Amino acid sequence: MEEHNIYAMWIAGGIFIITFIIILSEKIHRTIIALAGASIMVMVGMYMNFYSQEEALESIDFNTLGLLMGMMIIVSMLQKTGFFEYLAIITAKKTKGNPWLLVVFLGTITTVLSMIIDNVTTIVLIAPVTVIIAEMLGINPIPLLMAEALLSDTGGVATLVGDPPNILIGSAAHLSFNDFLIHLAPVVFVIWLVTLFLLKFIFRKEMAEKPKHIDALQKMDEKAALKDPKALKKILFALGVVIILFFVHHHLNLLPSFVAMIGAGLALMLVQPNPDDILHDVHWTVLLFFASLFVVVGGIERAGLLDIVATRILSLATGNLLVTCLVVIWVAAILSAIVDNIPFTMAMIPVIQYLETKGVNVSPLWWALAMGVGFGGNGTPIGSTANVVTVSISERTNFPITFKIWFKSGSQVMLATCTMATIIMLVFFKWFT
Repeated sequence: MEEHNIYAMWIAGGIFIITFIIILSEKIHRTIIALAGASIMVMVGMYMNFYSQEEALESIDFNTLGLLMGMMIIVSMLQKTGFFEYLAIITAKKTKGNPWLLVVFLGTITTVLSMIIDNVTTIVLIAPVTVIIAEMLGINPIPLLMAEALLSDTGGVATLVGDPPNILIGSAAHLSFNDFLIHLAPVVFVIWLVTLFLLKFIFRKEMAEKPKHIDALQKMDEKAALKDPKALKKILFALGVVIILFFVHHHLNLLPSFVAMIGAGLALMLVQPNPDDILHDVHWTVLLFFASLFVVVGGIERAGLLDIVATRILSLATGNLLVTCLVVIWVAAILSAIVDNIPFTMAMIPVIQYLETKGVNVSPLWWALAMGVGFGGNGTPIGSTANVVTVSISERTNFPITFKIWFKSGSQVMLATCTMATIIMLVFFKWFT
């Protein structure tokens, strides 16, 4: 290997590692660091002739960004109608304040919503209403919030649009909405049952509390939470169109990003809100963060560093692909419990793509990666952005979720769900290939 190429790999790898370390330190906003790292990577790449401005633009996956933005617009419009508060209140009334039934119902709603919209948005919308309901009933909100956080991460694994890592994987591997639904939804159903069983055992003391003021809960008017019922019907119609198109987009040769944009455009056309109000709620920092990380990862790919990493993994994969899948599940899970699962996913994608060029059947590796990063994020309060948001909301109550409380339940759920994912991969390995 040429000496120049070795220097390029070392320097590109150094920029990549330093960028990720600073992102994980959370001392500076991750979008700022990612943008700075991307800029430095391109400038150094141009100087050392391993990365050009054109190649940096080509490394950005606009399918991922478009899918995220389209869904963000639809969710922003739904949020303004009060739809999510309506769902939470009507669910709480159906349970008559029973803590265990609240865990099951609210947790299940969170799971289902996380299959359609990203889990962070689901938590932002559902958790505050959950706290209000818990305070009204005089019960500990921690089991409810933990169930919502853990099951939002779990539910997001089931579909293409449920979790940012899935969006990344689906775009890179050209996997359709149905591909995710067929391969991972059954797994998520089993994991959902396992998680609820564990939560009932872990929080048995808290859920033994008898609720108070049940009459006040029954008097809550869920319809009052709906701020604009007419707009809600139109937006739900647009969302329904999106879901239908997700099922058939591969037959129509439509990219998932274009499907999301069709839905966003249709919802905007039907409701005709002030676009500034809607676009204000789009997480532009998240989109810029993704774009910047694409550029950073593209730099180490062009420098040849990923070739070396992939070659090492290739020797394991060609020896035993099943073992490689199990390693990916657990490495992805452990690292995703320690750091945010998005950067890890973006680092793994080009490695798996490289293995594919060497003739390896990478299909099971994509599913192993999706399960690992999705279920592993439950291990700690910093394992996913949804977890961080949940802890932040709990700190405004008299029952803050500490690291110890989270670890007590989250780590058990992570170990149990990853073990179940391992068993499923072992038993149904041919299905995933």
